[in-house]
Amino acid sequence: MDLDIRRAVLHNISGNNKQQLQETVVDAIKDGQEKMLPGLGVLFEVIWKKSDDSLRDQMLSRLQQGVG
Repeated sequence: MDLDIRRAVLHNISGNNKQQLQETVVDAIKDGQEKMLPGLGVLFEVIWKKSDDSLRDQMLSRLQQGVG
């Protein structure tokens, strides 16, 4: 079975407003289920692609703090 996770995730959240997107992220993190990790990865990829170098640096600093 060929599964395009990116396309499926983006299709599922297409048209969502900020509140709905926040609920999606919070629920995925709160549930802590492994199956949610690919979806969160797709969302992170979208954020990364839409960010400038300054914002990317901020995200990397926060990531480093979180895993350090």
